[in-house]
Amino acid sequence: MRLFLILGALLLCLSLTLGCGTVGKDFDIEKARTIENGKTTKEDIAQMFGEPFKTGIQNGHPIWIYEQNKYKAVGEDTSKSLTVEFDDNGVVRNHTLTSNEPVL
Repeated sequence: MRLFLILGALLLCLSLTLGCGTVGKDFDIEKARTIENGKTTKEDIAQMFGEPFKTGIQNGHPIWIYEQNKYKAVGEDTSKSLTVEFDDNGVVRNHTLTSNEPVL
């Protein structure tokens, strides 16, 4: 009986450990709040956040996406995403920050 309890506890610990994961790359939300449309450049963004997690085209303009999603077996998952759209001159045209993390 004791062996079954020990094996059960080990299985529970293993399943909780394997049930967690992170996708993407962390970024600083406070730095994201300093981005100014029409002023901040692509070079500024690269310096603040490094290489984007994803790149693409939106409305005919290049975009960089910084994103992190944390999945947990116990508790709430968290996610945050920064999408930066650039104009033809490499200046931020528009940006969007979304997060379900608590804001201080």
